[in-house]
Amino acid sequence: MAGYVQDDIPADELDRQRALYGPFTDALRALVDAGIRTEVDDDEVRAVQAEVEALTERLRRRQLEGAYGVRFSNDGQGRAWGNAVVGLRNAVAPPLVVEQEDDSGRVWADFHLGAAYEGPPTLVHGGVSALILDQVLGQAAGAGKRPGMTGTLTLVYRQGTPLGPLRAEAWIERTEGIKTWARGHILGPDGVTVEAEGVFILPRWARKALAERDSADRAPRFFE
Repeated sequence: MAGYVQDDIPADELDRQRALYGPFTDALRALVDAGIRTEVDDDEVRAVQAEVEALTERLRRRQLEGAYGVRFSNDGQGRAWGNAVVGLRNAVAPPLVVEQEDDSGRVWADFHLGAAYEGPPTLVHGGVSALILDQVLGQAAGAGKRPGMTGTLTLVYRQGTPLGPLRAEAWIERTEGIKTWARGHILGPDGVTVEAEGVFILPRWARKALAERDSADRAPRFFE
């Protein structure tokens, strides 16, 4: 599984990394927002640019090759910290913290979108809405033990999505073989702004793992 890395780091090291990189990435998000909305003098902009370039060079002294991927431990818990929607280390991500209702396949997230996500004036870019709904519908499929890659995603834009506090909700509608249909929406202050339906397809590696598990479950158990 390309991009999936098992590292099995201990819990205290995971806590240390979360405490280190969470606030660091928040600072980068704040820098992006400040850069969009600043009205300081020209000389100050140039001075800050030079400082940012110097800081970037310091961070590039040692870095990963390629993308972050998904890191996971032997308990199966994954860390998609580079993800563009939920990534703890990705300043592009709002980020969303997705909650789930047991194994029912129902999930939700309350989040805030500021100036960096603007499309039409004062409104969220439609592509950003699609990005968020793709993520939460996919997480609904995973929460219902039906993980999959996006096959199709269909959206209906009911009204403009205002920048500011928002909520996304998603749930599994039905399953059929290796396919899962999920639905969801984004809610603003005046109700639903965007609706989505997606089909998520169980990848080949997951099908193989499930088949092996089912085969083991059906095997005779002589020593129990």
